[in-house]
Amino acid sequence: MRATKNAMKLAAVFVLAMILSMSGCQTAGEDDGVITIGVVQLVTHRALDAAYDGFVAALADNGYRDGYEIRLDFHNALGEIANLSTICDRFVSNRVDMILAITTPAAQVAASKTETIPIVGTAITSFENARLVDSNEAPGGNVTGSSDMNPIAAQIGLIRELMPDAQTLGFIYNSSEANSVLQIGIAREQATLLGFDYVEVTVTNTNDVYQAMQSLVSRCDVIYIPTDNTLASAMATVQSVTIESGTPTFCADTNMTLEGGFASMGINYFDLGYDAGLMAIEIINGADPATMPIRFATSSDVIVINGFMLDVLGFELPEKYLGYVFYPEE
Repeated sequence: MRATKNAMKLAAVFVLAMILSMSGCQTAGEDDGVITIGVVQLVTHRALDAAYDGFVAALADNGYRDGYEIRLDFHNALGEIANLSTICDRFVSNRVDMILAITTPAAQVAASKTETIPIVGTAITSFENARLVDSNEAPGGNVTGSSDMNPIAAQIGLIRELMPDAQTLGFIYNSSEANSVLQIGIAREQATLLGFDYVEVTVTNTNDVYQAMQSLVSRCDVIYIPTDNTLASAMATVQSVTIESGTPTFCADTNMTLEGGFASMGINYFDLGYDAGLMAIEIINGADPATMPIRFATSSDVIVINGFMLDVLGFELPEKYLGYVFYPEE
């Protein structure tokens, strides 16, 4: 009889353990009705942070508050691809309801991990070029989102307008970032059309930026930087070199300009993230990412001139642009 009672106790313990184990394996959000969105961001810099803030604001403005109707599980990969993989594996294992991928590498890794969890990408220049979708009009899979394709022709035109006597335009970018390569290809064509010669240097990480910049400023009159995550994380280095050389740097992203560039004509990353948030809400309400066209920024005429760099370089700015001067502390 004692053996039977012990066996029953062991069986009860086993059943309890199984119940607890099963409860721990529930899909994220199943236990309390809260929608879980895994957020993976490649690196910290002002533009990407603004995109995330815009995403959160769009959700909150429409009744989806973090910690209440939704749960945002945010992770920053600190610029490491290996970290992206680990983060996305965790999202898949936890069966999150959706993934927000900020930057192309983040979206590419997320898409390689799951074909079923909806992925909304933002701060991605070309979804097609990154092979994230079949086409911008009909993505065809579980990935959609908002593109930060810049008005590159207008940006190069602004450089020519402000520096009519400049002869050589310098490009610096990370050659392993597909979107940077795409942007520089467009910039080369436009530079040629506007009578610039051009030279370029490439980097693979932020440690390369100082030496590459030193090489570049000795060979050009002005520099153009695309929306490149590596350079965005190294704008303090860019600024230190260009102050010493007296070389104006034009950035595709206004946030990069305020962190060390001279001027830019770009898009509003908060608005870009806001669009991604609206798309996430559509998916929550039943929309299929496969049929949701990629959205593009509508405000592409945001001009920012760094007042600190303007003063340091002693640049003579046309009167019509004086209203676009901002100081970093503002």
